[in-house]
Amino acid sequence: MTVREELRNIAIIAHVDHGKTTLVDELLKQSGTFLQHETVQERAMDSNAIEKERGITILAKNTAINYKGTRINIMDTPGHADFGGEVERIMKMVDGVLLVVDAYEGCMPQTRFVLKKALEQKLAPIVVVNKIDRPAARPNEVVDEVIDLFIDLGADEDQLDFPVVYTSAINGTASLSPEKQDENMDALFQTVVEQIPAPVDNSDEPLQLQITLLDYNDYVGRIGIGRVFRGTIKVGQQVALMKLDGTVKQFRVTKLFGFLGLKRAEISEARAGDLVAVSGMEEINVGETVCPIEHQDALPPLRIDEPTLKMTFLVNNSPFAGREGKFVTSRKLEERLKAELETDVSLRVENTDSPDMWVVSGRGELHLSILIENMRREGYELQVSKPEVIIREVDGIRCEPVERVQIDVPEEYQGAVMQSLGERKGEMVNMANTGSGQVRLEFLVPARGLIGYTTEFLTQTRGYGILNHSFDSYQPVTAGQVGGRRQGVLVSIETGKATQYGIINVEDRGTIFVEPGTEIYEGMIVGEHTRENDLTVNITKMKQQTNVRSATKEHTVTMKRPRILTLEEALEYLNDDEYCEMTPQSIRLRKKILNKSEREREEKRRKIASSK
Repeated sequence: MTVREELRNIAIIAHVDHGKTTLVDELLKQSGTFLQHETVQERAMDSNAIEKERGITILAKNTAINYKGTRINIMDTPGHADFGGEVERIMKMVDGVLLVVDAYEGCMPQTRFVLKKALEQKLAPIVVVNKIDRPAARPNEVVDEVIDLFIDLGADEDQLDFPVVYTSAINGTASLSPEKQDENMDALFQTVVEQIPAPVDNSDEPLQLQITLLDYNDYVGRIGIGRVFRGTIKVGQQVALMKLDGTVKQFRVTKLFGFLGLKRAEISEARAGDLVAVSGMEEINVGETVCPIEHQDALPPLRIDEPTLKMTFLVNNSPFAGREGKFVTSRKLEERLKAELETDVSLRVENTDSPDMWVVSGRGELHLSILIENMRREGYELQVSKPEVIIREVDGIRCEPVERVQIDVPEEYQGAVMQSLGERKGEMVNMANTGSGQVRLEFLVPARGLIGYTTEFLTQTRGYGILNHSFDSYQPVTAGQVGGRRQGVLVSIETGKATQYGIINVEDRGTIFVEPGTEIYEGMIVGEHTRENDLTVNITKMKQQTNVRSATKEHTVTMKRPRILTLEEALEYLNDDEYCEMTPQSIRLRKKILNKSEREREEKRRKIASSK
């Protein structure tokens, strides 16, 4: 069996913030892939604006570097479990993985999630202990943790015999021992070339290319990115596309692109082991196989994890609709959601009885909030309902998604966290002291119990706690109320501008969400009540002017700082009878029924119906 010794295909997997993208930056710089005059910006692989702002990777991306005559194709994958749909497909394209683990934090939930996917594909692992320069680094304990994790996930003996490279991506150094760092990344390059298997060279057999990622370009339309598993593909070739529904479509390859550095370069042909982008087919989807017309042989379809969370997206019908956005109609919203389906295979969009409403399902709150944020920035206005978990029937039993939650907190907050997760039907599965007064807790919690928990958790731990979670499994539905908001809200009874006088008058009733001068409308939520019921308030009230002056009357009153909710906080905060209104400049919470007396009538009707 011949192999292509000059080629290696690897994926970089890790938990959020353990340094994957920074590591790729250094590999790009040190391999000489960039010319002398080219400057490489920090986290060069994170090309999306939201990725740059939040410092996270959302979309899997590929690059390639040349190292001493070997072409190394690198896939940079997201660390968040919400984008796990991207990670799973990448595993099909590569022959080995670099598992990057923080030298201080060690194994985290998403490390477990992505590693499990890699081991299932029987990929060769290299463990990279990154951030070795951190003052509190504990490399030896971290390697022991990784071994335990491998055993826990059922790794075979070959996989357990993994090489370890110690790196500091930020300094661009690597070595094979934790004590001393070499001046460059050569130790990592060498390990990749020596330990990752080269792809099999079966270029003389009939073509098989499987599409694992999608891209879209206004000039050439849909682009399929995948790996050539066998054979050769050339520009101008007539090929068959084996669709997922069993049908076959023929098309001509109009363009082929290879990867080097951060650029795509047009190429005339690609052979077994190469990662390429193909254009020329409008209706290509993830998991479909490209093969010769005379030798139709489809590869097994890729399994993509089903969505676990859904939300209703609606046309914005608030009193302020159409003030800020360019795209406000149902036709524009539907077009945009359908366009998202072109590249995001973990997303589902279903029509409802109403032409102005769609049910959008995704892998988690972050997955859906990134879509909403992108739409806001593009000039769309929309409203969304409270996120709900997707209940499934497994063997005739109603089951709900359960998340594995890992929490690192100082010891003094341990009791409060355990109590709050217990109330949310969490089950503790592990607890360990990590030294210096820190405790690591591991829970299995129903996903609906985590909706809205982040804010409560940060308050409980004074911001010192770190919470990470990833999907674990579907379990029978837990009886009773799980999670949810306890407090009622302050709802505006008037339309107008919030005034300092109006806000100060209701401050003792709860926490205010708006600043003076903010335009508000009847039915808009302007704060959180201190009690469990909703309260209607008037914060547009102006101070009555009189010509009487008294020495004691005009004392200065200081106003508390309002709590301005971010997009994620607003989504988590919602109750069943509320919507979140998104426009390019504003995020507003509102009641579904804006008028107070109509709301009260509806509440009475609901109580009567439920008592029957």
